[in-house]
Amino acid sequence: MTTKYKIKEIYFTLQGEGYHTGRPAIFCRFTGCNLWSGREEDRQNAICQFCDTDFVGMDGRGGGSYTLNELIDRLSQLWPEYDDKPFVVFTGGEPLLQFDQYLLDALINHHFEVAIETNGTIIPDFNTSAVWLTVSPKMGSRLRITTGDELKLVYPQLDCKPCQFETLTFDHFYLQPLDNEALDDHIATCLQYCLDHPKWKLSLQRHKILGIK
Repeated sequence: MTTKYKIKEIYFTLQGEGYHTGRPAIFCRFTGCNLWSGREEDRQNAICQFCDTDFVGMDGRGGGSYTLNELIDRLSQLWPEYDDKPFVVFTGGEPLLQFDQYLLDALINHHFEVAIETNGTIIPDFNTSAVWLTVSPKMGSRLRITTGDELKLVYPQLDCKPCQFETLTFDHFYLQPLDNEALDDHIATCLQYCLDHPKWKLSLQRHKILGIK
C-alpha cells in the first residue's frame, strides 16, 4: 500500500457542529476540493463561494504527506491514552477525493470511530455504513449521496432550499447559518425555519463561539 494522503492539518479539539457538537474529536483535514480551488482569486467563479476553511497545501498543524501507517500512527498519538475509543472526523476541502477503503479498514482495525464530512458530490468507494456520514449540499452542485446519518445545510443559499432535501434518507437534518456579514440575520432565519419545520435542528458553529480551532 503506497498511497500518500495529502493532509492540510490534524489536531485534537471539540466537534463544533451538528449531531456530535461538544464531543472531543481528532480532526483530519485533507487538502483539495472539487468545488473550489481554495484560492481567493478563484472564489467568485467557484461552485462553492462561501467556504471559510483553508485547505490549500500541507502547511497546517500536523500537515504533510502520509502513508497509511504513518497517518494511523499520527492519529493514534493525538488521542488521550486513558481512553480507548478514539473518534476521528475527516473533512476538507472534500475528503472523498482521498479517503478510501484501505484507510477505513485500518482505522477500524485500530478501533477508531470514524466520521466523514462531505459535500455529497462524489460517490464513496468504501463502506459508508461503517462511518458517521455527514453531507453538506452546495448550491450549483449535483448531490450524489442521498442517504446518510446527517444532512447539514448551510443556509441561506440561493436556489438551495431545505424543502429540496427533506425526502432524502438521513437520520438528522440540520440548518447551519451562513457565516458572513449578515450572520445575525441568518441565525434568526434558521431559528425561525426550525421552529416552523421541526424536522430541522439548528446547528451553530460552537467552536467559533468558544474561540477554539
